[in-house]
Amino acid sequence: MYIEQIYTGCLAQASYYIESNGEAVVIDPIRDYHSYLILASERNAKIKFIFETHFHADFVSGHLDLSKATGAPIVYGPETETQFDVYLAKDYETFAIGNLKLVALHTPGHTPESTCYLLRDENGNDHALFSGDTLFIGDVGRPDLFDGKFTREEMSTRLFNSLNSKIKNLADGVLLYPAHGAGSSCGKSLGPERFSTIGIQKANNYAMQPLSLEEFISQVNEGISTPPAYFSKNATLNKTGYAQLETIIERGMKALSIEEFTVLKKEGAIIIDSRKPEDFEIGFIPGAFNIGLNGQYAIWAATLIDLKKPILLICDTDAEKESVLRLTRTGFDNIQGFLLGGIEGWKEAGKRIDMIIGIEADELLIDAKFDKEIEIIDVRKPGEWDNGHLPQAKNYSLQDLEKKVIDLNKDKPYYIHCAGGYRSMIAASIFKQHGISNVRNVYGGFAKIQEALLESKS
Repeated sequence: MYIEQIYTGCLAQASYYIESNGEAVVIDPIRDYHSYLILASERNAKIKFIFETHFHADFVSGHLDLSKATGAPIVYGPETETQFDVYLAKDYETFAIGNLKLVALHTPGHTPESTCYLLRDENGNDHALFSGDTLFIGDVGRPDLFDGKFTREEMSTRLFNSLNSKIKNLADGVLLYPAHGAGSSCGKSLGPERFSTIGIQKANNYAMQPLSLEEFISQVNEGISTPPAYFSKNATLNKTGYAQLETIIERGMKALSIEEFTVLKKEGAIIIDSRKPEDFEIGFIPGAFNIGLNGQYAIWAATLIDLKKPILLICDTDAEKESVLRLTRTGFDNIQGFLLGGIEGWKEAGKRIDMIIGIEADELLIDAKFDKEIEIIDVRKPGEWDNGHLPQAKNYSLQDLEKKVIDLNKDKPYYIHCAGGYRSMIAASIFKQHGISNVRNVYGGFAKIQEALLESKS
């Protein structure tokens, strides 16, 4: 038996490769499917099946391209409807992988077709559950991503029944391998661990406690934020199909001259600058988003920018392909190319650049004490805010910032922070786009602010 978790940080997503006696399967592949081909080739195995736990809403799956490359059928659970050929597994249907067995457990609730896959070892013992978005570490999949067929309450009820009739019955020692980790918007409070056991979740996961249906519905739905707009678009692509990955990458890898870049910019293309925040702040093209490759790049790009918009890229040297590839994971298929020579070439040509001032956390506290005009904007999620914040700050979560910033006084000074500094620079770039120039980005975010508060009291 061989199991490998392939974790993609910018999506907070886990796919899985399982192998026995030269036969392999992949569960929930991401769009850039080549890593699975390489792994199977290195291990001298043949990919036999491609299993999907559900229609993913937060990323574009690699099921179609991987199936075309391997000839392996795509397997979904009951209640699945697609516009391409798939094998529909029956509830409790068993699939052979060498000496192993994989059992499909239909567990609707996150989506109608949600299906977990229970792996049984060579002796027929339950070994691991690949739970998709049905059960996470510390959480369960949100039940509000319905497509009109079911209400939130109906999906919550189905999730309650799935957990109680299928998952809670498993032995405590069965390993749990979910599809997502912390940072995913597919749940509300996912833990940072990448795997667990059924027993640990029975003990610690609020949704696995002996709740009544009414209590379960209340707790599962409490505090769920609005899903990003791109979720429905990604789910549709996963149901209906999409352009081949190589086609998108080839177009996105076009090196654009300053003249070509400028023309496309004037025609309305969106600029994404994928450099680190500390590099972006000292010089960037006006109007650009800073969404750095060092964070959840693909998620935030899709959350903040219309997937259909033409995209232009500013990248570090040799980071062009990664910048393109990671955008394709969340459905960006209209990437026009990257600026040849990057920001340095732009500067050398005498083109206008903008800058953002960064400050340390102790400077924020001093300035806020003596300048009452300062507006402190905390762009963390509401749950993070609830766990602690500066009393004078306002919470404009990054996901909803675009709606808020248009009503702000452009003449006021704004000090922006998040948890660690990544999201606040994205936010600062949005402020700049809206003509708010007096912006400060707080280095290290709330973590450093808390340290500065402790030092000021000592």
